[in-house]
Amino acid sequence: MVTTKSASKQDTKIALLETGMDIMLEKGYTNTGIQEILTALRVPKGSFYHYFDSKENYAAEIIKHYDQAYSANLIRTLRNPKETPVQRLRSYCQTSKENLEMRQCSKGCLIGNLSQEMSDQSELLRTELSTVITKWRDMFTSCIEEGQSVGEIRKSASAESLAEFFLSGWSGAVMRAKTLKNSEPMQTFIDLMFEQVMKP
Repeated sequence: MVTTKSASKQDTKIALLETGMDIMLEKGYTNTGIQEILTALRVPKGSFYHYFDSKENYAAEIIKHYDQAYSANLIRTLRNPKETPVQRLRSYCQTSKENLEMRQCSKGCLIGNLSQEMSDQSELLRTELSTVITKWRDMFTSCIEEGQSVGEIRKSASAESLAEFFLSGWSGAVMRAKTLKNSEPMQTFIDLMFEQVMKP
């Protein structure tokens, strides 16, 4: 049985994770200040250090928290029984493109952002990010394997290699879209990936 007090503590922790995630997505790890988060939530510093040992540990928990929601969305998209494997991959790209356009090509993906910023700075965060990226790649690998089995996707490369190529290319397209402040690189990726790379 969950008591009101324990539920309240859990709510506080989730609020800290959500607020930190939003600010970190906008400003990055380095420019995110703990005091800014505490002020936004009106939470005392002692409460923060009750849940997290350090800012680095806090960021590691944010990565896990972000992954929970993102992975759930990936599962819904990449295992959608109403679409073929290629349609699911297209849906992923199109939805991601539209979401970035709604944000004026800013922010992007927290995992991608932190990977660029922190992989050389923190072994803890690099490890957490690598775990998430590998997990996501495996989800794409399963979808591509299904596409290969039904003849929708070429078999000249392994499903895992295609998934790695797909995610690396998409991450680069998102980064360029943010830099150029338009989604044209993402559309170029979609056109070439599905018309030339994956087509059997």
